[in-house]
Amino acid sequence: MTRRKFIKVCCAATGLTALGGWNLYTWARGSSTQEQCSASSVPLNKNTYKPGYLTLEANGELERRERILWVKMESCDLCPRKCRVNRMAGVAGMCSVSNTFRVASVGPHFGNERVLVGARGTGNIFFSNCNLLCIFCQNWEIAHRGDGRLTSHAALANMMISLQQMGCHNINFVTPTHLVPHLITALRLAIANGLNLPLLYNTSGYESLEVIQLLDGVVDIYLPDFKFQDSEKATRFLHGAPDYAGYTAAAIKEMHRQVGTLNIVDGIANRGLLVRHLVLPENTAGTDTFVRWVVSELGADTHVNIMDQYWPAFLAHNHPPLHRRLTPREFEQAMRWARDAGLRNFH
Repeated sequence: MTRRKFIKVCCAATGLTALGGWNLYTWARGSSTQEQCSASSVPLNKNTYKPGYLTLEANGELERRERILWVKMESCDLCPRKCRVNRMAGVAGMCSVSNTFRVASVGPHFGNERVLVGARGTGNIFFSNCNLLCIFCQNWEIAHRGDGRLTSHAALANMMISLQQMGCHNINFVTPTHLVPHLITALRLAIANGLNLPLLYNTSGYESLEVIQLLDGVVDIYLPDFKFQDSEKATRFLHGAPDYAGYTAAAIKEMHRQVGTLNIVDGIANRGLLVRHLVLPENTAGTDTFVRWVVSELGADTHVNIMDQYWPAFLAHNHPPLHRRLTPREFEQAMRWARDAGLRNFH
């Protein structure tokens, strides 16, 4: 099946045309009303920053990378699990996704880091399913069960435009790893209709280095997790995920090479890397090792969010020591490790 024919089939599966789709409001209501956003209705981004994807689209490079990514779906190696199934033919990989995709939620979001949400929010588009499958997932209904609405490329492009119209500071792709070809196809449609916001790639960190390299110049802000420093310890909590730490470290270093340290203008980031790390009971995540790795490999000025909100969600009750909440003393120790390692931009 050709890429063009496949896209047409995907649109038909949702009852949408290649030029139409739900806008943000009708999608949220579950309406089938179709409305295409026009370039003239899109306010210009007042920030002088120009996303790299605009240049890549103008010189044809984005289309070239799009073709490469769709070919990878035929024997899927979009993530380190390398399932090698033909998702284009309708076979699902470990992520439980074949050749279509779902969106769980879309809208301005204010629960992320302040430099990402500002006054008008980050434009969250939360995709269904996941390639990592943590047993302690706090969004397991979306990531494991796949709750969400079947969506087309045209509808996804309209979501991006609608978020821009609402004044969001960026477009935030949440859990995008297993859907990168779809996202690039939709992005190109959105560019044609006036999209000019920074693109944020919000990921578990379990990424293929080759795919991240294909996103060079496409993504403006990377927001990866680095969950575990010990792959052997991690495997029982991540449905296997071979060499989680190795793949994640390599991917984050490449992200940093592409976009560098977070660039903040008037309190809002428009480019760069921000790494998240969730502190786990009994230092299961290896926080002491993580902060030293950041300073050594990325630099002491790297922006890091050391998070304290762990709670035993989903199947974690059956997997000690993740069966209990984090204690204040454990989190205080994590913050001391960060200070002692020399990190300067952490919270």
